[in-house]
Amino acid sequence: MPEVLHQQLRQMIRLSEAEIESFIRLFTIRHLKKGENLLIPGEICRHLFFIRSGCIRYYYTSDNGEEHTGQFFFENGWYTDFESYLTGKPGTQTIEAIEASVIMQLAKTDIDRLYDENPLFERFGRLMIEQGFLAVKRRNASFLNESPEERYLELMRTRPKVVERVALHHIASYLGIKPESLSRIRKRLQMQDSGS
Repeated sequence: MPEVLHQQLRQMIRLSEAEIESFIRLFTIRHLKKGENLLIPGEICRHLFFIRSGCIRYYYTSDNGEEHTGQFFFENGWYTDFESYLTGKPGTQTIEAIEASVIMQLAKTDIDRLYDENPLFERFGRLMIEQGFLAVKRRNASFLNESPEERYLELMRTRPKVVERVALHHIASYLGIKPESLSRIRKRLQMQDSGS
């Protein structure tokens, strides 16, 4: 298992090495090909996911078939469809591997059992939910307060992996614009950089 997962767990909760090892043994591994789905609308999300390698995104599909990307997650990141995970109701989002990915998944039933056995794991769950909430809040604020160009510049500054590794049409979907609009923004920024 990756050392980074051990480090993250040590930072989040004070467990012994034996407890961390027992926790990590509860994970199962999934290998996803590029374009393969981890979850589709209508399925109940019953796992917490740790991305060991690769990249996933979640998106919603509107009635007209248009995709609206919510977020991207890279290696050493965590993700779950919290609404479906917490309520036990079918989800409405698709989770897709946009690179070949190795996903470590932890079943909700195992997490719930750990909550009962050791209160420190409740801290782990709370921190996961807090991080998810803050990410959604930041994204909502950016859509309310920033132009698409400002959102793209912020993405370049804070998450260069997205710009380097994600297809432009997915980035446009994430920014809430059409791919041709993103192309114009990129061209304008390149002209500014070159002093034209």
